[in-house]
Amino acid sequence: MTLPMSVITCECWARDGLQSMPMLVSTDHKVEMINRVIGAGFKKLEITSFSHPKLLPQFADAVEVLKRIDRRPDVSYVVLMPNTKGFNRLEVCQKEGYGATEIILMISSSEAHNLLNFRMTHAQAMAEHAAIMARAHALGIRVIGCAGTVFGCPVQGDLTTADVAKIVKFYLDEGAQSIMLGDTTGVANPRLVRERVGELMAQFPAAEFIAHFHNTRGTGMANTLAMLELGVRYVDGSIGAIGGQPATGAAKYSAGFTGNTCTEDLIAMLAEMGVDTGVDLPKLLEAGGRAEAILGQRLRSNTLRSGPAIHVPSAADKETDAAIETR
Repeated sequence: MTLPMSVITCECWARDGLQSMPMLVSTDHKVEMINRVIGAGFKKLEITSFSHPKLLPQFADAVEVLKRIDRRPDVSYVVLMPNTKGFNRLEVCQKEGYGATEIILMISSSEAHNLLNFRMTHAQAMAEHAAIMARAHALGIRVIGCAGTVFGCPVQGDLTTADVAKIVKFYLDEGAQSIMLGDTTGVANPRLVRERVGELMAQFPAAEFIAHFHNTRGTGMANTLAMLELGVRYVDGSIGAIGGQPATGAAKYSAGFTGNTCTEDLIAMLAEMGVDTGVDLPKLLEAGGRAEAILGQRLRSNTLRSGPAIHVPSAADKETDAAIETR
């Protein structure tokens, strides 16, 4: 197994995570959690979405969150950008000094899914996103071009690598600095990941790819590891594995767990494998416990329950062993 020596994990709790939550989380709690994540050592995190507040009321406080969070020069602050109206709002924030480092623009590789999710054809989405990207670059904002439904679509079914490459090529041609490969409803498996991402890496050798897997069927960690084995260094996760399809009130197209790969479990696993993440695991687990308290529910972090792997016996264990030996 060949793995990168270091990995950059983007923590998505405050955006992709919360977008699926039916309860509205207060601005104070969002700011608290974002600052906890920064304090744990993450160098990249999704902080909010500029989706229309009527569609996603969870993010009606996007501007207020941007104003209040801790700012560090070595941290990348990522915002989801759905459309031109959203970018108009961010542009004001940017010019006033509390904007974003990066924005995510997304087009589903499945046009049927894009029509359902964004109400735009590929051609319509590309025209709008090209204009947004030009404005973003003029303001010094980096762009993450996200291809969704990369490994399959609940609406259209299986997709080809060519379907995905069409979206990847568009974003790269327009100057996106990185490409997120989204497993939108968690249908990927490690074999498919190696085949599809390997083909994309061969076709676009200069692209910086990001692994973004949902844990709908429990394969998020395995799929993320498969991309790391291919040499990818950027991965996404969400504290407690929350996230997924937005809670918009529309009929769901994917039942069951919709969350992301669990950050606590991913960071703990990489630490055990000798991969440097720069993240303080105890502080991350504290944030995981706080996330459960804020949301009022038990989340899906295994490491939060079990703790990190134990390699050295505790003092109490040693005392017990010594007592047994003297009997």
